[in-house]
Amino acid sequence: MTDQLSPAERFAASRSRVGHPRLEDFRREQSFDLDPFQREACASLEDGRSVLVAAPTGAGKTVVAAFAVALAMRHPTAKVFYTTPMKALSNQKYQEFVDDYGTDAVGLLTGDTNVNAGARVVVMTTEVLRNMLYADSDLLADLAYVVMDEVHYLADRFRGAVWEEVIIHLPAEVRLVSLSATVSNAEEFGDWLQAVRGDTDVVVSESRPVPLEQHVLVRQRLVDLFESASRGAANKVNPELVQMARVGGRPSGSRQFGDRGRRHGRGGRPDSGRLDRPEVIRLLDDRNLLPAIAFVFSRAGCDQAVSQVLRSGIRLTEAHEREEIRRVAEERCRTIADEDLAVLGYWEWLEGLQRGVAAHHAGLIPAFKEVVEELFQRKLVKVVFATETLALGINMPARTVVLERLEKFNGEARVPITPGEYTQLTGRAGRRGIDVEGHCVIQWRDGLDPQAVAALASRRSYPLNSSFRPTYNMAVNLVAQFGRERTREILESSFAQFQADRAVVDLARTVRKQEESLAGYERAMQCHLGDFAEYAALRRELSDLERKGAKASSQSAAARERRAHELADVRRRMKQHPCHGCAEREQHARWAERWWRLKRETDALTRQIHTRTGAVATVFDRVGDVLLELGYLADRGGEIVPTQHAHVLGRIYGERDLLVAECLRRGAWRELDVPGLAAMACAIVYEPRRDEQNPSERYLPRGAFRGALQKTEELWARLDDVERSHRLPGSEPLATGLCVAMFEWASGRSLASVLTEADLPAGDFVRWSKQVIDLLDQLSGVATGTLAIVARDALVAVRRGIVAYSGVA
Repeated sequence: MTDQLSPAERFAASRSRVGHPRLEDFRREQSFDLDPFQREACASLEDGRSVLVAAPTGAGKTVVAAFAVALAMRHPTAKVFYTTPMKALSNQKYQEFVDDYGTDAVGLLTGDTNVNAGARVVVMTTEVLRNMLYADSDLLADLAYVVMDEVHYLADRFRGAVWEEVIIHLPAEVRLVSLSATVSNAEEFGDWLQAVRGDTDVVVSESRPVPLEQHVLVRQRLVDLFESASRGAANKVNPELVQMARVGGRPSGSRQFGDRGRRHGRGGRPDSGRLDRPEVIRLLDDRNLLPAIAFVFSRAGCDQAVSQVLRSGIRLTEAHEREEIRRVAEERCRTIADEDLAVLGYWEWLEGLQRGVAAHHAGLIPAFKEVVEELFQRKLVKVVFATETLALGINMPARTVVLERLEKFNGEARVPITPGEYTQLTGRAGRRGIDVEGHCVIQWRDGLDPQAVAALASRRSYPLNSSFRPTYNMAVNLVAQFGRERTREILESSFAQFQADRAVVDLARTVRKQEESLAGYERAMQCHLGDFAEYAALRRELSDLERKGAKASSQSAAARERRAHELADVRRRMKQHPCHGCAEREQHARWAERWWRLKRETDALTRQIHTRTGAVATVFDRVGDVLLELGYLADRGGEIVPTQHAHVLGRIYGERDLLVAECLRRGAWRELDVPGLAAMACAIVYEPRRDEQNPSERYLPRGAFRGALQKTEELWARLDDVERSHRLPGSEPLATGLCVAMFEWASGRSLASVLTEADLPAGDFVRWSKQVIDLLDQLSGVATGTLAIVARDALVAVRRGIVAYSGVA
């Protein structure tokens, strides 16, 4: 009987009837004792259950994942997949598992990296696992556990659907270890996991492993945001800070700046409570609050901050640290050509590193970011100026987090950061096992409201909301496996529909209560002389006409005369109505007005219920109708089945999956050469910067590219019309702003000339190049004839120089 059980179920069946022996063995192997939430989650795994762990950043959620790996490694064939939302995080986890289990037992799959795919422990991006599930990969055999790190990415509107696809389609016997930041609706998410995965325990921890002290930096003073907890007012705003805010950041009374500020000869400014960046770093250094991460929310701001600090002459490192920094940087960048290093500003970057200061943002190439991460973890770099992307998953805890602003630019306007973002950012403060407490330093700005800051800092969690939507690729894959009706049922089990249905339950409960009230109002307004609802409608009609007449002073004489006739007609019908002569008419009218207002509100709620019920399946039906019209699905005697064209679409993943499939099907790219296909792939994946315009046609690559682009744009326009005719939102036009640069790069041009042409930071060019590589890799597998060969050659042409660099493989 036990032979028929999954590896995870065998672990549970074979455990001792008393306690959790494997958990106890695991605890003894650790250099620290487990926290209660870690023990609870690990015990659930040993009992053969799935688990959702929601805890603050740095709390040690990955210990639970490590226990799942330890359980699997006790079985001779059981495997674990560890999924992450980012390649950088995948690389980091891969190295950690290699350190624990050796290179033979650990693999890495990130789309552009394939290392030891058949290993017992494989780290991968979530998209890779989704693709494996749709392809029914042989690598899924003996899979015991899947760890979904940073599962709250499920809310990401661009990539979140992938997490739900994986959760829904994993084999039933696989146990799921879901690791999430603290979210306010963890129980709701856990209920959904229970519904779709079976036995799932929810373990929530609200406590930070390292307490967080929060301050506002006003001139040279760090003023506590909250009153001391020892006075029993842990969440009460510091009244001294409130008073300082009233007087524009000036200290109360005659109190001057701190002694350390006078010792450094920096008296502050009489008209502002804000220090410049070098002064902030000196203050933090004086108070032993380094290493620190300063979040700037702008790439250019991060680079400017480093330059500003270096110009001030700050040096935070000793001679032996500088030697080690140089050795690490040279070792990690040795594969980059000297001429490219100069283009990338390597020497200026190295100078900053050696003085203990660096930037970290998406504009840096991966090699530079990885060096910064390693040196910061080793306490060699003391200050990092970073954008908020650093707060997502990468292991870079600091003693102090500095927030220069509490607002950021969202692409359209400056908006306040959310409580969830604040929690993510400040989660970096406090290194477990090193710091007694972490510190958050909010820099003073004119107009800062301590109460608003306190409200932001007091709300530790945020809701996890699904962003799931059916795609064309998803539709053909699911219909091929399950048929259309079963696919609708599967999609109705998504977290998106689960949340919509829960909302419907609440709405329906409200509607039922309001309908009871409506019935009561109806009874109260009943009139023995006639239908009072009819009479009340005439009164409302008269009121509406009178109100419109009051606003229509500029109308023509004919319009005013017409309105006067309408008013006279309604008044006449009112006076003729039987209820007009009722002695209790006004009392009935008050109940009728209440009835009408509540009826209007109830009807609106009912419409909401109709739009939410089956919402995901409704979108799938529209997607299916598009695919039927275009010939990717066909109706064979009442059964919807994929056609031969669906095979290609089912192997294309991305925002423009259907457009790519159509271009292959219609031969739009048949004449393209290697640089031309690379440029075309770039047009497919590239998302332009705000307000970026496409270049004029005369600046685009010549030859076959222009004709292929025209055919592609014509196909896009046709698809957009078809989508909108089926009440789908359509898609954005192609963006060709990076096509010339990609064409030149694939033609072998130098990095310097390509970056000049692209007008992009090197890190952005690398990021888009990797997306181009991903699409070319897919094309090489689904295209036929010469185009498949061109796609493989184009992939090689793009994957060179800094684009080819990888810190792992």
